[in-house]
Amino acid sequence: MTALAERLAAVMALDADAPALEFEGEWSTWGDLSAIAAEVDRVLAELGLWAGAPVGLMLRNRPAALGAFLGLLRAGACVVTVNPMLGAERLRADLPGLGLPLLIGAPVDLELVPQSVLPATARGALGHLGAPIDLVVAPEGSSAAAPAPGVAVRMLTSGTTGPPKRIDLRYEMLELVMRGAKHYETGTGTGTDLRLRTGVVIVNAPLVHVSGVFRVLQAVLDGRRIALLERFTVDGWVAAVREHQPKTVSLVPTALRMVFDADVDTDVFGSIRSVVSGTAPLDPDLADAFSERYGVPVLTLYGATEFGGGVAGWNFADHQEFGVAKRGSVGRAHSGCDLRIVDPELGTDLGTDAVGLLEVRAAQLGTADWARTTDLARLDDDGFLWIVGRADQTILRGGYKVQPEVVRAALERDPAVVEAAVVGVPDARLGAVPVAAVLRRPGHEVDEASLLSGASAHLARYEVPVAITVVDELPRTTSGKADLAAIRAMFAHVSAAAEAPS
Repeated sequence: MTALAERLAAVMALDADAPALEFEGEWSTWGDLSAIAAEVDRVLAELGLWAGAPVGLMLRNRPAALGAFLGLLRAGACVVTVNPMLGAERLRADLPGLGLPLLIGAPVDLELVPQSVLPATARGALGHLGAPIDLVVAPEGSSAAAPAPGVAVRMLTSGTTGPPKRIDLRYEMLELVMRGAKHYETGTGTGTDLRLRTGVVIVNAPLVHVSGVFRVLQAVLDGRRIALLERFTVDGWVAAVREHQPKTVSLVPTALRMVFDADVDTDVFGSIRSVVSGTAPLDPDLADAFSERYGVPVLTLYGATEFGGGVAGWNFADHQEFGVAKRGSVGRAHSGCDLRIVDPELGTDLGTDAVGLLEVRAAQLGTADWARTTDLARLDDDGFLWIVGRADQTILRGGYKVQPEVVRAALERDPAVVEAAVVGVPDARLGAVPVAAVLRRPGHEVDEASLLSGASAHLARYEVPVAITVVDELPRTTSGKADLAAIRAMFAHVSAAAEAPS
């Protein structure tokens, strides 16, 4: 049994009658979660699925799915995350190739996958925790994926720039990521003491995304209770904060903006000492305005699914000392992580205060090698990191490089704009040109001409978008990021016109 699995089992065994998980006003105990985990153990044993066996789990933010997730980890299985929100068509295309001997999910989600797509010898109930969770067993002799010893989660990425892909997160990696998360805590010791704590962690990130997995594991391993939200809404989140009075909350930039725009009462933040924000770039102006209104620091972090979570970020002490001087930074490296900036073509270390590709050497990766990201970044002499764009999203327009983040920031200066997303589309003459989808603020009017006029004052001529579409809703991934592939598809007519023969 891995150290992580042992810790999960030990925490669940501390007090079976103690409250562990709140969902829609109903509490489940640690014993309830342990009962689901025991059912998972029983089914795996009956099917002869031992440590490393790939098991599909259709993850929604519901108690039974969370219990099954913890049970699979406790048993040492390889959890293959399946996102039921992708829809029936994409699931039917994806699932047969995964070679899953067992698929677990809510009945309504399993119904999306008919017998003709995923043949089964058995479909039955696994457990019940507020709502049923069932299973599908593949027939004996069917094509099965090889066991993945040591892999805890085969995580589905959010697919911001293209189709989602799966990343293997090893048990040892998750253990080290959890240690690195102590970077954000003060006055809590090492967290290795085994006890149930009084604090409640609000989990509003989707469990099918690495941020949701991180928050759940961080809470359970520390023996903290969880308030689980099926999805993020401002009203639901505010009610949870008022009820549970957490000291720290986690809001992705989209959610943070929603809370700010809703102008929620400042007394909601009476218990909160800090807001942690990650998964996407956060506008420093928004972070400053949020902190000024609610009197709490916004601590940004940097990470990726490939790293199992964060590798750099702000903690409270750093924010108090450097918050103003290092404005816009995503913080410093976690313990066990090293950062450097390299030349994109030569791979040479550029040192401090130079913009290049970010490379990370992280203990959780289990190698001394540097892992190259696609993020353009710079480091300063104090080790603070700034993310300035994505190399794989750079738009090369007639030989000039356009960074979408620069264009986005210019468009979001307009008070009628909530959020902008910028992508490149092919152009027969220039190679590629920038286009933008802009989310209109409710009650405001804005058009392409006014947006172009305002942004032009802050952009070089080659950075100005060739087309802007004003929308009332941006397409998003499960993690709340703008879905750039879907946004690019919105401008197919621009690409087609550019590539049409003259």
